[in-house]
Amino acid sequence: MSSTPPASGPARPAAAVQAEIRALLQETGGWLWGPTRERYEQLRDEWVAAVRGEMTTAA
Repeated sequence: MSSTPPASGPARPAAAVQAEIRALLQETGGWLWGPTRERYEQLRDEWVAAVRGEMTTAA
């Protein structure tokens, strides 16, 4: 897991984060090593938080 805390500020929608994750995976051909892996983990954590926030808002 990433030890870097998520960036403060307004949360992005889950769809925007997911699009960035897909672009990262496409750029790397699915290979996630070193800094690329760290960036993926940061985005994953941000996406999870966004999905949870959207679920709470919808409920």
